[in-house]
Amino acid sequence: MINKLLVANRGEIARRVFATCRALGVATVAVHSDADADAPFVADADQAVRLPGNTPAETYLRIDAILDAARRSGADAVHPGYGFLAENAEFAAAVTDAGLTWVGPSAKAIAAMGDKMAAKAMLADAGVPMLPTWTDPAEVTAFPVLVKAAAGGGGRGMRIVRDAAGLAEAVAGARREAAAAFGDGTVFIERYVERGRHVEVQIFGDTHGTVVALGVRDCSIQRRHQKIVEEAPGVLPDDVRAELHEAAVAAGRAVDYVGAGTVEFLLAPNGQVHFLEMNTRLQVEHPVTELTTGLDLVRLQLLVAEGEPLPVTTTPPADGHAIEVRLCAEDPAQGFRPATGTLHRFAIPGVAAEFGPARGLRLDSGVVDGSTVSVHYDSMLAKLVAWAPTRTEAARALAGALARAELHGVATNRDLLVRVLRSAEFTAVDLDTGFLDRHPEVFAPLLPAEQLPVAALAAALSGAAERRAAAPVLAGLPSGWRNVPSFPQVTRFTVGDGEEIEVRYRLDRTGGLAEWGRKGPLLTDPVEEGSFVNTELPVVELVTATPGRVVLDVDGVRRAFRVHRAGSSVFVDGPDGAASLTELPRLPLPTAELAAGSLLAPLPGAVTRVHVEVGQRVAAGDLLLTLEAMKLEHPVLAPADGVVTELPVPAGGQVETGAVLAVVDPEEDPQ
Repeated sequence: MINKLLVANRGEIARRVFATCRALGVATVAVHSDADADAPFVADADQAVRLPGNTPAETYLRIDAILDAARRSGADAVHPGYGFLAENAEFAAAVTDAGLTWVGPSAKAIAAMGDKMAAKAMLADAGVPMLPTWTDPAEVTAFPVLVKAAAGGGGRGMRIVRDAAGLAEAVAGARREAAAAFGDGTVFIERYVERGRHVEVQIFGDTHGTVVALGVRDCSIQRRHQKIVEEAPGVLPDDVRAELHEAAVAAGRAVDYVGAGTVEFLLAPNGQVHFLEMNTRLQVEHPVTELTTGLDLVRLQLLVAEGEPLPVTTTPPADGHAIEVRLCAEDPAQGFRPATGTLHRFAIPGVAAEFGPARGLRLDSGVVDGSTVSVHYDSMLAKLVAWAPTRTEAARALAGALARAELHGVATNRDLLVRVLRSAEFTAVDLDTGFLDRHPEVFAPLLPAEQLPVAALAAALSGAAERRAAAPVLAGLPSGWRNVPSFPQVTRFTVGDGEEIEVRYRLDRTGGLAEWGRKGPLLTDPVEEGSFVNTELPVVELVTATPGRVVLDVDGVRRAFRVHRAGSSVFVDGPDGAASLTELPRLPLPTAELAAGSLLAPLPGAVTRVHVEVGQRVAAGDLLLTLEAMKLEHPVLAPADGVVTELPVPAGGQVETGAVLAVVDPEEDPQ
């Protein structure tokens, strides 16, 4: 019997396992890096052991440190979570050799499936259908192909290649990214199927010889080969579903599988099923299976690890439909690069349960208000899952909750997720792994550009209300009111990637909005000096304004805006979308001027390679250097034709956000 469980992982992964342990009465132990010392998962555990350092290699990937933590805390079992060491056969063997209970498949099964090429050969012999695969780039004769990491997952180390000219660089880049993410740079090449659907079967095995399929999930909506929307049950013909179940169970039986696992397949447009890989762990998207089967998969893991038989021996029927989205810290204005910073507010309305069964909304989150999103780990903040009797209802409820969520302080992919869930193609189950490539319209922000001035006005009025509420005298007078109206109140903000918008307004003696206008990047005609009313703007009346809530009547429609301030940052959540603004000081201090053509680091990281030299002429789009951050490579490209005049950071150098990486001078003449 397991009495005290150590989870060798972090974030929402650890919190998810701890939730089931609390329900079962199992004591818990967390391990944490220095960066995670104050993280919610550490607070959730009964005990916590520090792993000195910050990077995964220093902390969560150190088998010796994890085993020492188990010994010092008195843990009698180890759960690997579903990342870092979850598919490491050496770790599984070391845990067992130390006399601890390993919550997962055997080291032998992990090793068999961890060598993806050997696994393909083994499972092909077991009758599982396969795609053409190569290990030597020179042997590839048909395109397109997909370069894949032999270890790990999550889209790291994957590249689509459509012709022979790009294969060598794709293989090299995939090897670097895989080595950084998993400590193993081995890659292989697989035939790429256009318009294929990514579907997978959750399997479970026990020590009594049972292997059962628990249904099919559809995980086709992906960006950078990483799943962002997952659902169960996958909408499939009955014969295809039966074929997937049969192939997945055959794969499990081929390696005497014990515990939770996922067998992933590519479903071609013609209905053919092709094996992709088997993940010997619980997957990120397991909640959709839990909500449609009524099973707690972590509980089953613990029971199986204790030697108990599975309580289910046949595939349970699906009850309703569940859809999950991965909410990630990513900046849409920077091409969805991973984002870092402090979450000033993280609030999602209508959540019925966290980390457990829910008829409605379920939230599995690794963050709370005040959490720091670090550069050391991946960008996923939380998973939000909706269950409903039908797929349409689940998608609508999930999109609505996301749209109303208050996500302040770190840029996220929320708007993208909402647009996907509300798209006609998603509703019609017109899905495949190239969905986002074919539908660029889903990348548009929820808040239309023409409505940004109204959100900025709400932010300005909220600030005025806050200042008036704090005034020591005459607090009842409207902010900025004068007996003889003259100049308007002026508040300046930056939005998006630094463009400035200026809101001008004047209140009458009753506190109502007498008139308003704005300058900014969306203004087509310049405002004349001394005037601030733009006739293209909607007619706005002020209903109420408090520091946290502003109600405006906009062209006859009343709209409420929630406003939250954190220093100079102002977050406005309205009925049509959210705006993140930075209020500029009325009297800004002088700052150092950057050289023209300076390229700045979008987030902290390390420069892994420098591809050019000072004095070299480059064309717009040329690769200058590569920045590695949050387990991903980020290419830094020349913004225009010119000459490289500065490269202040050598390969291997660490940089912080905003550091100058290179300077490309379009005016410089090398002659």
